[in-house]
Amino acid sequence: MHITNIAVNTDLPADKHEKMFAEHAAWFKKHFTAGHFLMLGPYIDTDAHAGVIFAHVKDRVELDKILAEDCYYPDFARYNIREFAPKMTADDIGKAKIA
Repeated sequence: MHITNIAVNTDLPADKHEKMFAEHAAWFKKHFTAGHFLMLGPYIDTDAHAGVIFAHVKDRVELDKILAEDCYYPDFARYNIREFAPKMTADDIGKAKIA
């Protein structure tokens, strides 16, 4: 599993970001539906345009190909990717309250 933190560059003009976000949303919905993204969403403790994706893919190469499809990639956002091995998962994780 991989955790990807995405932060849109602060110098991206707001109007350009607004236009690009619809394409970005279509991209993450496509990969969520395909099962590549297990959980994703924006950070709500900041005004920055940033969020996190928990991805379940075959390997880092597959994730890199998926990220390369994002309209922000590579010049309009920073992508910090970490590989993660969950050791414990709550039985009721699917029932957790989502804000």
